[in-house]
Amino acid sequence: MKFINLLYTVAQVALISALLWICNLVVAHLGLPVPGSVLGLGILALLLISGAIPEKWIAIGAAWLMADMLLFFIPPVVAVLKYRTLLAPCGLGLIAILIIGTATVMIGTAWVVDRVFVLEHRRYQEKENA
Repeated sequence: MKFINLLYTVAQVALISALLWICNLVVAHLGLPVPGSVLGLGILALLLISGAIPEKWIAIGAAWLMADMLLFFIPPVVAVLKYRTLLAPCGLGLIAILIIGTATVMIGTAWVVDRVFVLEHRRYQEKENA
């Protein structure tokens, strides 16, 4: 069973990565002002919302990526430590931007989660009353 879960994880991460890779190529080819990963995320969200891709096709892979997200932040931390002298003159400004940016993302995420929860609750109530 563990081997099957591993295969599902690898296949789903490959599916997500392939979509993002294709979107990076499209952005590079068309010269769009949006990162390919953002375009890929938008397309993936639309595919999930429309039902073109069932959630189960990416659920295990997405959960694994989210669980190991911390690993994606190690290279930037190493770069900050390595180039400390370059960042020192504007360090306070960078710290302020990081704090404001993090707070903005957290507030935005909390708002979206709240709206989705309310929407799902309403839909559940409508199904129950029908």
